[in-house]
Amino acid sequence: MKSKCAIAVYGFGYLLMVSFPTHALDFSTGKWVDLTHPFNEKTVYWPTARTFKKTTVFDGRTEGGWHYSAFDFEAAEHGGTHIDSPIHFAEGKLTTDRIPIERLVGPGIVIELKDKTIGNPDYQISVDDIRAFEQQNGAIPPGAIVLFDTGFARFYPDRKKYMGTDQRGSEALPKLHFPGLHPESARFLSSERGIDAIGLDTPSIDFGQSRDFMSHRILLDKNIPCFENLTNLDGLPPTGFLLIALPMKIEGGSGGPLRIVAFVPDD
Repeated sequence: MKSKCAIAVYGFGYLLMVSFPTHALDFSTGKWVDLTHPFNEKTVYWPTARTFKKTTVFDGRTEGGWHYSAFDFEAAEHGGTHIDSPIHFAEGKLTTDRIPIERLVGPGIVIELKDKTIGNPDYQISVDDIRAFEQQNGAIPPGAIVLFDTGFARFYPDRKKYMGTDQRGSEALPKLHFPGLHPESARFLSSERGIDAIGLDTPSIDFGQSRDFMSHRILLDKNIPCFENLTNLDGLPPTGFLLIALPMKIEGGSGGPLRIVAFVPDD
């Protein structure tokens, strides 16, 4: 008996489960969109976190005459395009290596909010914003991965424009300004919509001036991983694409670097 694979694609208010033999998976009739910022010396990290550092072990011709390159890197778990694992803010919840793949691969949704964040870097995404999207595109189904396009990716990696300050250390924290998810929206998506994961194009799920990180606490307590510092969300349709978000599998980790991509099938 041939093995089967099911892919869920959400669009036009309907959740479609398509089952077919694994050997027949075809990603040739569509496009891939990379939602990941590169990691380098400009990568944006939380003001108190260790930044990315890459050092050369060897890069050139060996004594045997062939080319060889190898590098070391070091960085905090939380920086650049990365995942917040549930253990990050919720005791006893999933660590990075224990998050089921099923929560990291699934039907994607993008809610665009650029008109709300222009001139208001402290904007908090509301339940009304989500309901307005649903009026146009249908209810968000259980198991969806919901992304928010605030337009802030266009400022990356300019820390002052992207985060509100380019200062480092704890003294920078009161100066952070960027949009995030209101706690009531976190409750709505986790309790009433049953989403699998969530992400946005800013440094944190909570807005920059948050002091209690309540949206993190609500979502991660439900074992819903969060993706931060995404990019190229404006290259996606509101619905109808497959999202694949695979982090570095750090055992016991609270997060980690993330390679996140989307596949948008042809109409």
